[in-house]
Amino acid sequence: MKKAFKEVIKWIVRGAIYIWCKIYYRVEIIGLENIPKEGPLIFCGNHRSYLDPPLLVATAKRDMKFLAKEELYKNKFLAFLGWVFEAIPVKRDEKDISAIKTSLKDLKEGKCIALFPEGTRNGLEKGEKVKDGVAFFAVRSGAKVLPCGIKGGTKGNRKVTITYGKPLDYSKYKGSKDKEILEKITNEVMENIINLAK
Repeated sequence: MKKAFKEVIKWIVRGAIYIWCKIYYRVEIIGLENIPKEGPLIFCGNHRSYLDPPLLVATAKRDMKFLAKEELYKNKFLAFLGWVFEAIPVKRDEKDISAIKTSLKDLKEGKCIALFPEGTRNGLEKGEKVKDGVAFFAVRSGAKVLPCGIKGGTKGNRKVTITYGKPLDYSKYKGSKDKEILEKITNEVMENIINLAK
């Protein structure tokens, strides 16, 4: 009963976010046909604002669990969204084994996770090193990576466009622990994201 109630809440919240994005941000969604309807998937995009996670959740038409830094749970609204969409809290600047195990378990069960390679909002602009989490989960699970680019939503351009790219398959590297492989995948994914966000 509790699970069914939560699903109803999730449906309502997702619908409300979608309507809000459509009306306030006049959101345009491109590339929905690129999203596989089933199977494990790692969504990843550029990170510009607090709008990005709910935007993905509302437009992708697939359930996903976000890896979100623990600090976000100090905000009651974001904590509520985290509860509704079962976000995976992550301790920053350390290897969070619990978050890693939960994410890999979900992917093994054919579910979707989502994260931002920049690690923080506007990470590239701040000169932050791109995190290799996407590459790590891709080679450990064999799941495909779905890059997406988000643009707009600024004072000068309120209209938001989110573009879903074609899934990237790195299953040939499954099980690899080679740092060069992880770096190669990370750079390729980030390049796709940047191009989609132009």
